[in-house]
Amino acid sequence: MRIYGLQKLTLLDYPGKAACTVFTAGCNLRCPFCHNAALVNGDWGEPLDDGKLFAFLEKRRGILDGVAITGGEPTMQPDLPDFIRRVRELGYLVKLDTNGFYPDRLEPLLRTGAVDYVAMDIKSSPARYAAVAGLESVDLDAVRRSIQLLMEGPVAYEFRTTVVRELHTPDDIEEAARSIEGAERYFLQKFVDSGNILSGSFSACSDEEMHRLLERVRPYVKAAALRGVA
Repeated sequence: MRIYGLQKLTLLDYPGKAACTVFTAGCNLRCPFCHNAALVNGDWGEPLDDGKLFAFLEKRRGILDGVAITGGEPTMQPDLPDFIRRVRELGYLVKLDTNGFYPDRLEPLLRTGAVDYVAMDIKSSPARYAAVAGLESVDLDAVRRSIQLLMEGPVAYEFRTTVVRELHTPDDIEEAARSIEGAERYFLQKFVDSGNILSGSFSACSDEEMHRLLERVRPYVKAAALRGVA
């Protein structure tokens, strides 16, 4: 596993759990507003030593509930299943963040119960997906397959969209919600400039605008909510 970061405690990344967050390097997308640019553009630095990471997890047994695995795109890591197995052997719950472009790698994790919670990004409406992902084209069939796997599978999940004023229109957000119609949970996240975004200059919608967007998506999903909004 190419692990290049560890947040030792988070009460936000894994809903309802005290967790740590492991950051993997490498991503197939180039979302210009990505707040983990160093994990995408190859400026990774030195990887985190496996032994030190698992020593940390051993010490936190009984204190932390789970481990959130994010990126980059974790499903690009060929040894992800083995890493998850080792984490679970220590008694931790596992939450996985993914962009959904590798359904063939996601499916066995869901089928075998290797993960306990999955958060999948929905970048935009189908028509704007590639542009928001920073690419000329994307495989939307792969995204649709991952959506189907989550909605029909046994593992708790959420879909989420980071809303960027310069990249998303209200119609884009509504069409994104329509693409996951019937989903259990959908979150609209307010963009936050980490100071380490991949490229360009972007801004967040106001709280009032976010609430209006929330009303646009509610008819399509069972539960919708905002993150990063008062």
